[in-house]
Amino acid sequence: MFPAAFEYVAPSTLDQAIGLLATYGLDAKVLAGGQSLIPAMRFRLITPKVLVDINRLDGLNFLEESDGYLRVAALVRHRDVERSDLIRRRYPLLADTAAVVADPIVRHLGTLAGSVAHADPAGDWGAALLAARAEVVIASPRGRRIVPLDGFFTGPLVTVLQPDELVTEIRVPAPGAREAGAYLKIERKVGDFAVVAVGVQVAVGDAAVCRRAGIGLCAVGPTSLRAAEAEDWLVGKALDGAAISRAAELAAAAASPADDTRGPAEYKRDMVRVLTARALRRALERVQAA
Repeated sequence: MFPAAFEYVAPSTLDQAIGLLATYGLDAKVLAGGQSLIPAMRFRLITPKVLVDINRLDGLNFLEESDGYLRVAALVRHRDVERSDLIRRRYPLLADTAAVVADPIVRHLGTLAGSVAHADPAGDWGAALLAARAEVVIASPRGRRIVPLDGFFTGPLVTVLQPDELVTEIRVPAPGAREAGAYLKIERKVGDFAVVAVGVQVAVGDAAVCRRAGIGLCAVGPTSLRAAEAEDWLVGKALDGAAISRAAELAAAAASPADDTRGPAEYKRDMVRVLTARALRRALERVQAA
């Protein structure tokens, strides 16, 4: 099939882009990488009247640490994250994730911020960034607001974004000493959506006692999920086999998977348990190796 007819506009400034979104409202869609948008338009699952291409905007292509955050601007591609020395050195959770997003073509074109804004519950970045306690920076005619990722997803492919709002960057708290993460994914074939995936981030004190934990779940609910009970349970406990096993069980209990062509719900829930335990062990190994 072919997309329905639409108007194409390519603003040169952020103010122009936001003005166009304010003018056209629900009739407009933002084009950055287009790796989810264009297929949806092709099959006429969505029929926007206007595409607002933001690829010419200055100042939206940085990947840097500043003011205690990793800042990933709206036009940073998955491959930029995957190939970044900074990400490999300081953010292994994000490095793991970037390496398994779809396939090389998608990673060259698609953007991290666009994936977050698309809000697919089977999208890798949602789970990883929930574990990392990320925030979404949003611009609109009313100014700028910052939304914790915990409050950003409201349903499958639905977020708190208003029609005249644009995601300008994703912020991730910079890791402290003895802190690391990991992301593990089960997929039917390379480049497929996850059957199940889990991201974790842990900060560890003396005697491997957990000071802070983040656990994000992918493809096992109507949105990307945080296993909050498992996170809370880990804090203050040594990350030994028993603690990791219990946290994995609590993470599995937080999942709400559905039976589908990728597997039965019971299998997916058990894979949450398995991947959570493996990811916690890998994160701990990275802390100890640093």
